Amino acid sequence: MPNTNASFTPYTRSDALKEQLARLELLSSQDYTNANERDLMAFDIQTQSVLGRLYGEGHQYLELYKYATLGEAEALVNLPEAAQELPPTDSAKTRFQQRRQALHAMLTEMETLEAKEASVLTGEDREDPPSL
Repeated sequence: MPNTNASFTPYTRSDALKEQLARLELLSSQDYTNANERDLMAFDIQTQSVLGRLYGEGHQYLELYKYATLGEAEALVNLPEAAQELPPTDSAKTRFQQRRQALHAMLTEMETLEAKEASVLTGEDREDPPSL
């Protein structure tokens, strides 16, 4: 959305996804222990809540994220992998990677939709002269 008031920056839907990605990066940078498992479960619950608000409870992205939490999202969709990278063998690493990829895909689509909305909303405002 265009920023028409310098003192106000709107909170967009993509901001919610960016916050979740930032939290995921923080979680993945920590050592993976049982305490972090609880943090990760709390993160998953919050992320599913955010996705439910953004897309609705029956949306395919909510299902995709649920599969990513199990480390099985690649069976649901074709997630991109780096060409030179060996497939991760650590299931925790795989689950973090699939969560990250799923959220990045959702973020990319959301930013594209928001850009289209902004261009439509800030389009040329013309009025035709009144017809006689």
